[in-house]
Amino acid sequence: MPATRDTPRAMPHRFLEACRRRPVDKTPIWLMRQAGRYLPEYRAVRAKVSFLELCKTPDLAAEVTVQPVDILGVDAAILFSDILVVPEAMGMQLILEDEGPQFPAPLRARSDIEKLRIPDAEQDLGFVMEAIRRTLKRLDGRVPLIGFCGGPWTLAAYMIEGKTSRSFEKAKAMIFGDEELAHLLLGKITDALIGYLNAQLAAGAHAVQIFDSWAGALGPEDYARFGAPYLARVIGGLKRNPREAQPVIVFGVETGEILAQLAATGAEVVGVDWRVPLDEARGRVGPGVALQGNLDPATLFLPLPKQEKRVARVLELANLAGPGHIFNLGHGVLVGTPVENVKALVRQVHAYTPAR
Repeated sequence: MPATRDTPRAMPHRFLEACRRRPVDKTPIWLMRQAGRYLPEYRAVRAKVSFLELCKTPDLAAEVTVQPVDILGVDAAILFSDILVVPEAMGMQLILEDEGPQFPAPLRARSDIEKLRIPDAEQDLGFVMEAIRRTLKRLDGRVPLIGFCGGPWTLAAYMIEGKTSRSFEKAKAMIFGDEELAHLLLGKITDALIGYLNAQLAAGAHAVQIFDSWAGALGPEDYARFGAPYLARVIGGLKRNPREAQPVIVFGVETGEILAQLAATGAEVVGVDWRVPLDEARGRVGPGVALQGNLDPATLFLPLPKQEKRVARVLELANLAGPGHIFNLGHGVLVGTPVENVKALVRQVHAYTPAR
């Protein structure tokens, strides 16, 4: 049975209002990786196609994007896709399966970077925009839709390493060893992302999130050179509705030392992982942005009474942090997470009355 929504047609949506640090009736909640393998309904769709086929089939992408809205009652949908479709559109071969992404021919030399092209978003990534349009029809105004992309540094790291890494030694060696080449690569990725996000916004996305997932792999000084300036360029290049600009969220893992840099990029919302309490995060980012987060995803494996205690603590600290809070996890929903625990989380967050 689909979850019963308490305000199915409420406008403006509490998620968007919280992004703008305005009063809301209830704390909004959505979850990173809320459409995924922990949901039986997702697994049923995924059994028919590969992961990349799912991303590139608009009807199926729209179906799994909407599943968490119907099943969990979350306050926003996030488009089902992957950050690495952009490097593929720039000319790299991509293998994308549950075992992890791979670029069989990673970037190794200047000539590799010079061959990268800036894709035409509608032509080369049109399946994403079509998925947005079909998702919006399915949502029918119930909740906003979030589009997304990866951060320039994060995409560069994947493109150089060729796969997920713990130490990013290849990416750091190239970026630190030749700054001119680093800026050439990061500039190309940035230009590609500006076009890509603008196409998502034009297709109807109500907000966008930039996943600079590996931001925490860089120290503060290096992030100030190779990370934050390019996020700011992406955000500055967006063509947003002048009457009610679509909010931008920035998020990375292990970003406690660079939260202030993220807040200075021009984003309306800074996502926080579970390593920094939200009241401390507020002190680092200042009053000008909303905060998103930041329950440890492993909490959702606990017995409900223990889960509820930890959820209540996040809400309490968010209240201390002041206006503008979107409840989320500190990273994505983990495989094997009990669906009933996620439903209980949503109910508890919606039952909480935030300070006005």
